[in-house]
Order: sequence, then C-alpha cells, then structure tokens
Amino acid sequence: MGFFDKVKAGLARTKQNMTASLNSMFAEFTGENEEFFEDLEETLILADVGGETAVTVVEELRRRVHDQGLRGGEQVRAALADILTARLEVGDRALRLDTKPSVILMVGVNGVGKTTTIGKMAARFVREGKKVLLCAGDTFRAAAAEQLQVWAQRAGADIVRHEEGSDPAAVVFDAAAAARARGADLVFVDTAGRLQNKKNLMQELSKICRVVAREMPGADTETLLVLDATTGQNGLTQAKVFREAADITGIVLTKLDGTARGGIVFAIAAELGVPVKYIGVGEGVDDLMPFEARPFVEALLQE
Repeated sequence: MGFFDKVKAGLARTKQNMTASLNSMFAEFTGENEEFFEDLEETLILADVGGETAVTVVEELRRRVHDQGLRGGEQVRAALADILTARLEVGDRALRLDTKPSVILMVGVNGVGKTTTIGKMAARFVREGKKVLLCAGDTFRAAAAEQLQVWAQRAGADIVRHEEGSDPAAVVFDAAAAARARGADLVFVDTAGRLQNKKNLMQELSKICRVVAREMPGADTETLLVLDATTGQNGLTQAKVFREAADITGIVLTKLDGTARGGIVFAIAAELGVPVKYIGVGEGVDDLMPFEARPFVEALLQE
C-alpha cells in the first residue's frame, strides 16, 4: 500500500468529519456564493486547520474563483487542493543525514509516541543498510529504557542505556563514544518529556544539545518534535515550549488515524513554520511514513 492509500485510510476519521460537507458544498457550487465560503471556513476550522489558516485559505480561494471565473465544483476542489498544498510547503521535508555519524534528537512530551517513533524510524534505516545506535536519554520515565531496548532488538539496532534516574547528558556522552567506536551511521537520542517541569526540561534539553555538538562536532543533526495529532491545538502550545530549548528542524505527527482533526497539519505549518517530516497513520512499523504534501491533501479532499 502506497503513501496515498495509507494516508487515505489513516485519515478516515478526519474525512468522515469533512468529506460529506465538502462533497455537498462542491456539488452545489455554481459560482461566487458567500454562503459557500462561510461553510467552507467552518468545515476547515472543525478539522483543526486553525482559525487564521482557515480564513487565509478561504480568502485565497475566493480570489481565485473571482479572478479565474471558476464555476464547477471540481474546479473549486482542485483550486482548494492547490492552495492547501502550498500551505504545507514549509522548509525542507528531507532529513539531512549526510555525515557519519548523523544524529536525530527526538523531543516531545510523555505519551506522544517518541520511543515508538524512534523504533519505527530505526527499523526503516536498518532496512536501508544503516548501522543505527539508539541512546536511551529518557532516564526519568519508568521503563523508558526497557521500551527502547525492545525496539532496538526488533529493529536490529545497538543501544546505549544507563540506570533509571541517571544524567541524560551522560548517556548521550557515552552514546557518542559508542557511535565512534562502532562506526554507527545514525544515532537516535530519546529524551524526557516532563512538560509540567518546564525549567528542568529546558535545562536538560539544552545540555543534551551541547553534548551532541561537543562530542560529535560537525555531525548533521535533526531535532524532531513528536506531536500527538489527537491533542489538536494543544500540540502547538507544546511545540512553542520545546522551541525555547532546541532548534526544531521538523515535526513527526503521530496518531493521525485516531483523530477527526487531521487538519492540524496545516495549523502546524502555518503557526510554526516548521515542516512536517513524518506522519503516523497506524500501529505498524510501516505506518510511520515520510510526509508528502500533495498526496496528503488529495487523500483528504478526495470523494
């Protein structure tokens, strides 16, 4: 099953929320009609696209309908797809991992799926022939290292871990040494996500970033923020907190299959200016996929 089909299946709950309304609106569209634009704006907001983004998208569509003389519903659907796709073209969605080793620092609050995401991504890179090392930097959550150990075994990756309660930066220090000694291509660093203790969280992440820069100088480093799509707009608040401590290069959006508000992808792009690089649309290892803007929009809008 390709990206389009997986996303279409994964967006089933969002499509239930949107498609009936959109199909009805497009079917009845015969020209410039203010009620159509008002209904479209409401539908986008309900899908968690975000109020400001919804207004901007609808205004652009209104302008195109007027300037291009669009009349048929399918013409309008195609124009909307173009506008929504353009809204997602933020930054470079490709992972920059050209050095050996390269580093992927995974951040996010507890419960969003950081450790599982690391495991799935590690499995993908191992299949591609990469030598992968996992660093159990979340030393505060009970059983976090054990969970990562299981994923390392599944994926065929190495792992560096310390006892629960250890200094996360010390684990990262040892992982850097292990990466050099073992010739690792890629190091994944798991981190704690205790957002309720914001000050400590910021200090820990900043310290980890300094250790990575010092012990693996020149290494390409991606800092991926994992967000749970089911939390909707709350995820944007989380993102703003984490950006205070780390230079976020991309978003991994998990659990899109569990929400009726998949439009949060557009709100993320608009409000954060950070590209969504991976999305999760199911429980399987292959259900975490590199994000593609156009197929995503087409899967969302297709009848």
